Amino acid sequence: MKQPIIFVIDDDQQVLRAIERDLRKQYRKEYRILSAESGEEALAVVKELKLKSEVVALFLSDQRMPGMQGVDFLELAKDYYPEAKRVLLTAYSDTNAAIQAINKVQLDYYLMKPWDPPEEKLYPILQDQLDDWQINFKPDFQGIKLVGFQWSPQSHLIKDFLAGNLIPYQWLDIQTNGKAQELLDLSKLDAKNLPALFFEDGSYLANPDLLSVAAKIGLNVTATANLYDVVIIGAGPAGLAAAVYGASEGLKTLVVERRAPGGQAGTSSKIENYLGFPTGLTGAELTKRAILQATRLGAEFLAPLEVVDIQIKDKYKILVLTDGTQIKTRSIVLTTGVEYMQLPASGIDNFTGAGIYYGAATTEAVAARDEEIYIVGGGNSAGQAAMYLSKFAAKVFILIRGQSLAATMSQYLIDQINNTPTIQVLNRTVVKEAHGDNRLEELILENVDTKECWKVKAHFLFIFIGAKPCNDGIKLDFMTNTKGYIETGRELMKYDNFRKKWKLDREPFPLESCYPGVFAAGDVRSGAMNRIASAVGEGAMAIKLVHEYLAEN
Repeated sequence: MKQPIIFVIDDDQQVLRAIERDLRKQYRKEYRILSAESGEEALAVVKELKLKSEVVALFLSDQRMPGMQGVDFLELAKDYYPEAKRVLLTAYSDTNAAIQAINKVQLDYYLMKPWDPPEEKLYPILQDQLDDWQINFKPDFQGIKLVGFQWSPQSHLIKDFLAGNLIPYQWLDIQTNGKAQELLDLSKLDAKNLPALFFEDGSYLANPDLLSVAAKIGLNVTATANLYDVVIIGAGPAGLAAAVYGASEGLKTLVVERRAPGGQAGTSSKIENYLGFPTGLTGAELTKRAILQATRLGAEFLAPLEVVDIQIKDKYKILVLTDGTQIKTRSIVLTTGVEYMQLPASGIDNFTGAGIYYGAATTEAVAARDEEIYIVGGGNSAGQAAMYLSKFAAKVFILIRGQSLAATMSQYLIDQINNTPTIQVLNRTVVKEAHGDNRLEELILENVDTKECWKVKAHFLFIFIGAKPCNDGIKLDFMTNTKGYIETGRELMKYDNFRKKWKLDREPFPLESCYPGVFAAGDVRSGAMNRIASAVGEGAMAIKLVHEYLAEN
């Protein structure tokens, strides 16, 4: 935590230097000592301190100053730091003003000049005030603050981006949190500028795009090398494993991620079936450990950037990003994973990001406190979300099309759900319609068998259904199965047009696509097991195959 501040104001430079000297002698280990030579100057500094989320413990101001007098300054400073102690430094002739200030600005104390010796006439008085302040002081959040509307899709996008990239932040809803409006007033912003991000250095971004946010929080958005041995597209478990093994084995390794690392696994509130973690761990923990490991070994990360095209020229692959940037590499490992399918119900698109969310259970959980919320999906991700949200919500309803969770969810999660009284499974039930004004307000549910429909009040719907491969944006013409998953290895040879694409004498390596040196690993690959452990294994295996490919070239 930053050191709290003792702020002293006096227009007499000699007096100011003397009081600063005495304060630093006594309090420099616990407090920062700031000073100003006028009330106007001090007030400008106070505004800057507030924007930077600095904490002022005590104001010590001279009364008789040209321009703004001490009492007037303390009255204005109280608007910014109402909990700070206010002490007036007065001459004998200003005693009446000090007494009147007790009521006017809730003055805590007034001190007479001179204060020699400070051990008797200064420190005991200030120490009492500081002790009292410390007892009642509650530290404010130190870090990024995000101000916006709870039901704004853009606010949700930035929340999800920060959370996905493991960046701590504080969410302030402009409609319910007084501190949010205070930040806007200090920065001279209004509601049309939201969402807005405020940083510890006092700077802010109003209604920013994700690339601006990424650059501000220190994410890499530009590649540093002219040529890489391997570029990994996607930073889910398979991509992170490939990054660790690629970097550790001496390959010049780059990871390009379009949103945030971790993939769907990274959003899991608790993973309990991953080898080596008997008490489980969150997706964020697993992601953080993997990124630290890969970075320490020398892997480079770019985010949020998306690959839209791959051009193959001779033995080289050229990746084209959304901003037109090109990256040259000798090999590629495609680990883009899968994404949740859109729910085919009327009105869903109208409220996506405004009450309806694909995944994002951990991001919006606090906002769903004491609400009745609905989850669509019967897989492990849905079960983990239900368990996590049950800590906040009054009731959690899991909607599944089937008769039970047994066919789609791990037994350990089913047992946890059955033992949680605030979770109820509604089988053979689907969402038919979503309604509301600027946010989700109600759902129409339907029984699959009887076609009976009924209306429920709902402000939160979390969707975890199905999956589709995330390779649509890449223009390279991969050979895929009927569902769009990339075919690799010997499976390619069953396609009639295989030889039109494959011109090498050898067979494709396992995990190698129809383009030599372009590999696919994890959930995006046809035949993948859809488990974190298998994705990690395929990511590691892909690097072994990359070595074999590079050796022959």
